[in-house]
Amino acid sequence: MWPPLSLAVGFIFIARDLAQRQVGHWVWLGMIIGCILSWLMADPFIAIASATAFIVSEAIDWAVYTWTKKPLRQRILLSSAMAAPIDSVVFLLMIGYLSTVGAAMMIASKMIAVAVIWKFIEREE
Repeated sequence: MWPPLSLAVGFIFIARDLAQRQVGHWVWLGMIIGCILSWLMADPFIAIASATAFIVSEAIDWAVYTWTKKPLRQRILLSSAMAAPIDSVVFLLMIGYLSTVGAAMMIASKMIAVAVIWKFIEREE
């Protein structure tokens, strides 16, 4: 089954990049708050998997976005293309549901959302 909430995660990847553009390294504070909210709202097993995947993918996203001095549109696409697969695989692996089809569907959903925003930014430029 296709995971529609993966689209929301794709939009979150873009939001992280835009937030980092505005507040720099303070974006990590938002990540910590997100992990705490996850812990409070979800089963601890799922919250730990979600937080771990989020931290790993955020670190990748942050590093690519920070160290790559390319234009915003390129940084968004590159950081998301690297972070989305790792986020999906880490989460599915930790909850015991890793499969090629499941990971591919989650990655595709996230990247569709990224592509929509990327195209919008391209049009605005």
